Amino acid sequence: MVDDDVTRWVLPLALEEKAAEVGDRELVRVIGEGSMTYAAAARDARRVASRLASAGVRRGDAVAVLLPSGLEFLRAWLGLGRLGAVIVPINTALEGAFLAHQLVDCEARFVVADDDGARSVREALGPDAGLTSVDLSGWRSAPEWDGPLPRAADTACLMYTSGTTGPSKGVVMPHAHCVLFGVGSIEGLGLRDDDRYYVTMPLFHANGLFMQLGATILAGAGAVLRPRFSASAWARDVREHRCTVSNLLGSMSEFVMAQPRSDDDHELGLRIVCPVPNPPAHEAQWRDRFGVREVVSAYGMTEVNIPLYGRVGRSRPGSAGLVLDRWFEVEVRDPETDVPVPRGTVGEIMVRPRVPFGFMTGYHGLPEATVEAWRSFWFHTGDSGVMDGDGWVTFVDRTKDCIRRRGENISSFEVEAAVAALEGVAEVAAYAVPSVPAGTEDEVMLAVVPEPGADLDCAELVHRLDAVLPRFARPRYIELVEGLPRTPTAKVRKAELRRRAVTPATWDREARSTDVG
Repeated sequence: MVDDDVTRWVLPLALEEKAAEVGDRELVRVIGEGSMTYAAAARDARRVASRLASAGVRRGDAVAVLLPSGLEFLRAWLGLGRLGAVIVPINTALEGAFLAHQLVDCEARFVVADDDGARSVREALGPDAGLTSVDLSGWRSAPEWDGPLPRAADTACLMYTSGTTGPSKGVVMPHAHCVLFGVGSIEGLGLRDDDRYYVTMPLFHANGLFMQLGATILAGAGAVLRPRFSASAWARDVREHRCTVSNLLGSMSEFVMAQPRSDDDHELGLRIVCPVPNPPAHEAQWRDRFGVREVVSAYGMTEVNIPLYGRVGRSRPGSAGLVLDRWFEVEVRDPETDVPVPRGTVGEIMVRPRVPFGFMTGYHGLPEATVEAWRSFWFHTGDSGVMDGDGWVTFVDRTKDCIRRRGENISSFEVEAAVAALEGVAEVAAYAVPSVPAGTEDEVMLAVVPEPGADLDCAELVHRLDAVLPRFARPRYIELVEGLPRTPTAKVRKAELRRRAVTPATWDREARSTDVG
């Protein structure tokens, strides 16, 4: 289903149609758990929808989901979609204030969680959280829901992405927006019904859920899901399960390439790989070591979909790709004036859709932030890039204060809040510094101003932070400073801190042989 009629861009509809066409075809195989055909997925979605409705969930209700990637998560997602409710997929690594913020902000009245997730919710919100836990265990005996399907303009998902000037923001994603992730993947990667997509991204991310699994459904293809990424298992999984397409984000490519070479590396059978980013040295390894025929990169974000893809048969190592101009407009503009810059000049990447509801409809409960992001009728990504004379766009740097580490987007604001709550800390700034090897991902660095008379110990700070921060958000570097550089309006000059980066006075967690997660 790649239908020009945007009113039909609804994943539950696509699943029903594929179940009728190729019902016995395997939709997904979860390594270590089991598999699900298209017919079973559609049937299970209807039964889970009925079970949810019997628990009081109604069309349009937000339902928080704290489940690991697997068949139970997939059934919850598909069932909520069939009912017309809104899934709020929560990162299962979140705890405490990080988790509480998202659960409260999304205004969900219901939660679907396993034992670990339920425990995290209780610890974050207390016993009187006002959330009703929905037990899906009886879904197999539930009748099949036959209510109306949701519409393309209806909200399908509320997904949280990191904040830079405040806590993580909820991105309101209509069904058409979710489908467009898959439509773009089919067009950009040439996804076919005989492909098998190897999926290792967590399903609480738009990449894994919509760009990969959503595309699989739309194409009538198959997927193999490993619940947690494993660099050591990557090549073996691809080979054993005869996967033909894979997507890797951030340092995942680096971890795969760091594995010991094998005589079987060149026999993977991968038709295409989509690494983001795709530096030239990586592309050479994909082709020469692993025998991958096509290497296609991309660029996107939860709010704006995936407007840039490389092209099959047109290699451009280091570039994010060309505009999928059937669905998007992309320009590089001056971030101060919003005026387009000449080709070959660095500016801010700005995007807007060509189809209704192809982007988020806003940040949940944050109308001013929504308007600010959409000023001048272009979505401001906060990323700098350059477009060459042929239209290829190259990502240059993040202009936002978001930190990316271990495949996760980290809110510097939330990290700073956790640090500032510690005794002896007067001020703090959290920011990204390059990891090693350079250009793959970020490391979290803190500049900490101690309170007068406080004798802060960096190792002790890290020990206390490890108890409240998710593993991926834990800082590697800490520098104790007398004060933070600020603008005349008292904003911290994080660009200056990033330029300064690591100095001889910086405390390094890894140099102390402490686990960084």
